[in-house]
Amino acid sequence: MNDRMNKALEWCFKKSIWVYHVNAGGCNGCDIEILDALTPYYDVERFGIKLVHTPRHADALLVAGPVTRQVRERVLRIYDATPDPKLVIGVGSCAMGGGIWHNSYATLGGLGNVLPVAIYIPGCPPRPEAILYGVAQALGIVPQQVKKQEYVEVI
Repeated sequence: MNDRMNKALEWCFKKSIWVYHVNAGGCNGCDIEILDALTPYYDVERFGIKLVHTPRHADALLVAGPVTRQVRERVLRIYDATPDPKLVIGVGSCAMGGGIWHNSYATLGGLGNVLPVAIYIPGCPPRPEAILYGVAQALGIVPQQVKKQEYVEVI
């Protein structure tokens, strides 16, 4: 992201962030963990993270699952409906690279093939603590611990 976007994100997300949860065609394992993070046990609202019911009110999209061909247009419409500046957070192995469906005819691979992703939260499915930590990293509340690595298969 560029400096202008970083400054806008810092200003917009000082107090709280409203997220909209999107399933892009996964097995619902990540969705269950996301909903678990919203329960009173983890209580994400104390950190200012609130789930909203429309992308028009959201600051960030929390997307789980690989992007299937059927869902691609809906994901793009949801992204367009979310006001700028916005964050896209990919949750789970499927959002990172397609997961177990990485080579399937029915998917387009990971979320990064369709939307610009700010941060990925790895795991199959990631624990609620990891989801909270990933959102905190995306907001700049905690420092990033691991650098991005790309794997290229040599044929």
